[in-house]
Amino acid sequence: GSSYLPSELVAAFLFAQLEGAEAITSARLAVWRRYHELLAPFEAAERLRRPIVPAGCEHNGHLYYVLLPDPASRPAVLDALRAEGIGVVFHYVPLHNSPAGRRYCRTSGSLAVTEEAAERLVRLPLWSGIGEERQERVVAALTGALGRL
Repeated sequence: GSSYLPSELVAAFLFAQLEGAEAITSARLAVWRRYHELLAPFEAAERLRRPIVPAGCEHNGHLYYVLLPDPASRPAVLDALRAEGIGVVFHYVPLHNSPAGRRYCRTSGSLAVTEEAAERLVRLPLWSGIGEERQERVVAALTGALGRL
């Protein structure tokens, strides 16, 4: 039979991360807040939409995304950032549109809002040690790409 328990090496890495979880989360939140601050003028100019954290809710800053104005702009933005050496991804395919979702999923009605948001979403690089200079470079590349659309 198979064992699905983590190896001792994997467990040791996880344990170290758990010991530093508070510091790691605090650093990620600082990065998240910096992106949010840097991108505020671009949301005000309706060039993108930043994440919304509902009142009374907390998050751990595990990712930062923007929603572009329309689905057609995403490929150009991704290409422009990648050309600058910035690793960006589009995040996810809605589960109901994944191969397994198409085969096994049942939905009730249209999921057009989910599909449209997924086509506009771009995740920005976020890790605890990214640094302000790199974040500013990411934002400059993103806003430059949006300016060329």
